[in-house]
Amino acid sequence: MNNPIPRRELGRQGLNVSAIGLGCMGMSDFYGPADDAVSLAVLNHALDIGVNFLDTADMYGINGANERLLSQLLRTRRREVVLATKFGNVRGPDGAFLGINGRPEYVRSACDASLQRLGVDHIDLYYQHRVDRSVPIEDTVGAMAELVKAGKVRFLGLSEASAATIRRAHAVHPISALQSEYSLWTRDVEAEVLPTCEALGIGFVAYSPLGRGFLTGAIQSAEDLAPDDWRRSNPRFQAESLPTNLALVAEVQRIAAERGCTPAQLALAWLLHRNPSLVPIPGTRRIARLDENAAAATLALGPQELERIDRVLAQREVAGTRYPAASMASVNA
Repeated sequence: MNNPIPRRELGRQGLNVSAIGLGCMGMSDFYGPADDAVSLAVLNHALDIGVNFLDTADMYGINGANERLLSQLLRTRRREVVLATKFGNVRGPDGAFLGINGRPEYVRSACDASLQRLGVDHIDLYYQHRVDRSVPIEDTVGAMAELVKAGKVRFLGLSEASAATIRRAHAVHPISALQSEYSLWTRDVEAEVLPTCEALGIGFVAYSPLGRGFLTGAIQSAEDLAPDDWRRSNPRFQAESLPTNLALVAEVQRIAAERGCTPAQLALAWLLHRNPSLVPIPGTRRIARLDENAAAATLALGPQELERIDRVLAQREVAGTRYPAASMASVNA
């Protein structure tokens, strides 16, 4: 890459990361077969070009497979990585989902297990992956704060938390980052969550910033996905939703072509222009896509271009919820 990737601050506690991060989930689960050797090549290339913010979770892959994958990189390049992982979504040894756990004793044991799998002595950013509605957020974040005092964690985060939950959590211990889905076709957080983060000085990490790949234009139907790809069950990828959603993608492609960039770069640049404390973490298993995404960090969009995109978004509805009904119950909690 010709231009260095700029850095951004998440929160007010000193967490500095690359303006584009790398979501690692798809390297181990949910999006069809993956190759660990290829994934490691992508991870090393990310650090080589300045993408230092790597995002994983203990539930990405059976028995923490994604954390174990990252451990192979961390053995030799730990100092170059801003490492984020998550706890709270519990899976059994066979990969079955067992629910959400935010109890203090689980927080402590989950952190120790992640540290062991990752092969590190501390986690830079530790998120509660989903809010446990049966446990007061004060209790969960209190246990997370103990991990900071113990030196096992540097900064704290939440994922898919509501504005009210964020305020309660932040009153217990500073929250450096809130991670939730945000993209051209998922803008729920704009009403309350983003303003709350801005008011409290909390950074925002946007996952699925490319609409789980849909906004790139590479997916025209569910048949373009592997048979075991989780997106086949996503409402937005269903046949009844596709015509409406493809119309939005066509508009994004048109604007990107006129701008001389790819649809993915336009979608990422749009996010980066929304807030200076926002960092998208697109996932990929290909070096070419990683380079493409990273280049968006230096793509400047003018006021007229941003206004045009906003007009398109106002005119083009999105069909389907972002998760199946059962999973929707755990977001914005």
